[in-house]
Amino acid sequence: MKKILQVLLTFYFVFGMAQQRPDNTFVKEHYTKKEVYIPMRDGIKLFTSIYIPKDISKKVKYPFLMQRTCYSVAPYGENEYKSSLGPNQYLMKDQYIFVYQDVRGRYMSEGTFTNMTPQVEHKTKKDVDESTDTYDTIEWLLKNIDNNNGKVGQYGTSYPGFYTAAGTISEHPALVASSPQAPISDFWNDDFLHNGRFMLGYFRTFPVFGIQKSKPEDKAWYMDTFVKQTSEDGLKFYRDMGTLKDGYEKYYKDNFFMTEIMNHPNYDDYWQKRSLLPHLKNINHAVMTVGGWFDAEDLSGPLNIYKTIEKTSPKAKNTIVMGPFSHGAWARETGHHFHNEIYFGDSIATYYQTKLETPFFKHYLKGNSKVDAGLPEATMFDTGKMEWKEFATYPPKEAKKVNFYLADGTLKNSPSSTVSEYYSDPNNPVLSSANLKDFNGFTPRNYMSEDQRFAEGRPDVLTFTTDILTEDLTLTGEILAKLNIASTSNDADFAVKLIDVYPQDFVPKEKKEGVIYGNYHQMVRSEIMPARFRNSREKGEALVPNQKTAVEVKLQDVLHTFKKGHKIQVQISSTWFPLFAVNPQKFMENPNFATKEDYTKAFIKVFGDSSLEVSVLK
Repeated sequence: MKKILQVLLTFYFVFGMAQQRPDNTFVKEHYTKKEVYIPMRDGIKLFTSIYIPKDISKKVKYPFLMQRTCYSVAPYGENEYKSSLGPNQYLMKDQYIFVYQDVRGRYMSEGTFTNMTPQVEHKTKKDVDESTDTYDTIEWLLKNIDNNNGKVGQYGTSYPGFYTAAGTISEHPALVASSPQAPISDFWNDDFLHNGRFMLGYFRTFPVFGIQKSKPEDKAWYMDTFVKQTSEDGLKFYRDMGTLKDGYEKYYKDNFFMTEIMNHPNYDDYWQKRSLLPHLKNINHAVMTVGGWFDAEDLSGPLNIYKTIEKTSPKAKNTIVMGPFSHGAWARETGHHFHNEIYFGDSIATYYQTKLETPFFKHYLKGNSKVDAGLPEATMFDTGKMEWKEFATYPPKEAKKVNFYLADGTLKNSPSSTVSEYYSDPNNPVLSSANLKDFNGFTPRNYMSEDQRFAEGRPDVLTFTTDILTEDLTLTGEILAKLNIASTSNDADFAVKLIDVYPQDFVPKEKKEGVIYGNYHQMVRSEIMPARFRNSREKGEALVPNQKTAVEVKLQDVLHTFKKGHKIQVQISSTWFPLFAVNPQKFMENPNFATKEDYTKAFIKVFGDSSLEVSVLK
């Protein structure tokens, strides 16, 4: 049973981002499948499945819509068909030449797999990266698939979102539309790390990314290396595991990706090479970046990719969509749309698919790609008002910066001379969730909107809360916690949560059985920041014990209205376990190898001139 559970978890992780629809015969009836190996400029051949509309002809030509993935293009075999094609059913029925490709070193493709392939800035004719592989694939398709219309679009969610984003800089003239969805932009702050702090909640995923194959594979070759579930109480596994070092040495010493993470605690050359952001320049086609406000895996990626293209590529038709979704959930219609216990409305994914995604690709691939599609610059879901909003610029220019100061358990309009203090013990960390079963998950998901009442009142958590709001207050754009702290230890992390406190008598339109919604403390946004990187990500720096020190914690963007009758709350702690690995609170050159003997208890002060800087939209 435990083995089966791991298989199911993996299947969900790998294929769960595809549209979930009943099996049908539409694909077989309307498409012909072709499997080919496409040669890259260095001689490596990439396995590619191509689904061609049966009515294609010299008079009826179709564009390409492509996805490059490290998660398999299964099923394999020209007589084996996917049950659905493309990012949604509407595009599938509208008909395109759908292309799926295993990237280097994955499944049936040749080559060696590299996580977040470093981009080559100055290429020779033989230098390769994901953008050159995209270019070479497009070039082959145009020359070898008859009756195409000469236009190519690409899309992908999560890791395929990264391949899509990298493909935007391929500079192939036939590429006219790209939609990176939940894309990774920089592993330092997506998925496995947040500001360099290791995301322990990803611990079970490493077999997927850290084991090379030795031959062509049409099935996952890493299945036997998954960590087995020990009990329904997922917290017990992490407590029994011990330190991050203990877990690495017990389970993953032979996993190349985990070893790379363990040996690179700072933002050194290894991580810098894997950031796509410095390379996103001179993009001149249409890009629609998509993300979810409750994406526990890749929230910073879509925001940073959109903002970077906006700054560096004035010729790009650049748009962004952010909905009330977890990772990739816009590809699956669930009817009543919940994230965890919070209801956001009905048919949210259908709205995205029919009003945004389908018109985007249809216009640029089948219409006049030189003319703007007329989609909003930014289509963003207000997670407090539960409604879509459209903006001509993002963040909205009319938003005004406001500081809430953290003092005396409240959020004030001006700084205070008072000091708040808490006791942080790495041996007894603040839990990241009250749901112990969730800790058995393949990746974290629910915590992004989870009720935070379980943490309030702990002696190692500071809480600051407004009075009951007398009018709606809408926050948009970036959030920055500007903390002034002092610790008796010479290292510490700072986890900051922004929380929407519901009224005592709150009753939602739709609810889940057994949930107490009155006084619900809904997480709106959160982030963690190691104090060691307060001045530089490239080199850690110890705190001077008991010295007042500035530490800034950048929380990702929001669009959230705190409604009249609600309260705004901020929680601060220095541990967030087992979502994130525990900081030993003792400065070390490489804290990833801390032992229990290194764990240091500390009294930590937060001064009353600390603030939360937000942008208020009137």
